[in-house]
Amino acid sequence: MKLVIFDCDGTLVDSQHLIMACMNEAFATLGRPAPAREATLSIVGLSLAEAFAALTSADDADIPVLVEAYKGAFHAQRQKAGHAEPLYDGAREVVEWLAGQEIALGIATGKSQRGVRIVMTHHGLLERFATIQTADDAPSKPHPAMIEQAMAAVGARPEDTVMIGDTTYDIDMAHSAGVAAIGVTWGYHAPRALLGSRPHALVGAYEDVPVVLKGLWRT
Repeated sequence: MKLVIFDCDGTLVDSQHLIMACMNEAFATLGRPAPAREATLSIVGLSLAEAFAALTSADDADIPVLVEAYKGAFHAQRQKAGHAEPLYDGAREVVEWLAGQEIALGIATGKSQRGVRIVMTHHGLLERFATIQTADDAPSKPHPAMIEQAMAAVGARPEDTVMIGDTTYDIDMAHSAGVAAIGVTWGYHAPRALLGSRPHALVGAYEDVPVVLKGLWRT
């Protein structure tokens, strides 16, 4: 079984406005200044505890409070009228194309199971994914557990598995799991940073993904 695993935020959906709003609210809860936009986007993909440790310090006693404040802000933002985490252009078409090829699809994300299922259900794509691995189920990226669990769930081998993501955490996780990695440039880490993690390919549009996948599986 061939398996393609997608990151969620910054790869399938553009969540940056939601993430920024929730991060600002979380820090405001403690009367602390929020990090700069670039700093916040740089930690997208990590689980919340690791993200706040990176933005503050690993021994910051307020991390549990920030995590809970962020979660509360996130759920509140989702209830607002007109809220959306839009799919990137071409994402739906590539997901549908892969499903038509009888390739197993997965998600590996720092989101919670609840969060990723809400957004995929909103876009009518939840049933396309055979396995969803989240920060609820495994250590934070770049630990390989999410990919390893996804492969076990569908019976895929490392040589038949590809990880697609917009951050160095995704690419580093793929290397740790022994699978191929495709970096995408429309997300939250700069192309130069992605190249530093040595992806097998770097793409600038979803229309390039099928071509790269065909090339990886021919070799």
